[in-house]
Amino acid sequence: MKKLLKMLVALALLQCSSAFAAGQAFTQSNFDALLKAGKPVVIHIHASWCPTCKAQDPILNTEIKSPEFKDVTFLEVNFDTEKSFLKTHNVSAQSTILVFKDGKEVGRSTGDTKQPSIDSLVKKSL
Repeated sequence: MKKLLKMLVALALLQCSSAFAAGQAFTQSNFDALLKAGKPVVIHIHASWCPTCKAQDPILNTEIKSPEFKDVTFLEVNFDTEKSFLKTHNVSAQSTILVFKDGKEVGRSTGDTKQPSIDSLVKKSL
């Protein structure tokens, strides 16, 4: 029983470590306030079970830590629980990245795991 418990704890820690290291958890009120203020926002539609999302995480974490994007807010939207957000923004798949500038969506990508193209997408927020 102790072995099983240790394995479950290790698995939970592994899943947590694959998420955004410095990004913020999504709340609708925070997102609305950022858009209203015209702040640049990058949304990552993420699912803990998605291998493509996990491949995107290190790339986005590099962007988050980059001085170039210090004024950009990175939010992670849970694909499994934030169905209202997904419907409002016409998102049908996890591993989607949305970019907002001046309160409007200016870029979108789904399933991309290439650093140069994700970097180019995130730069649309500037």
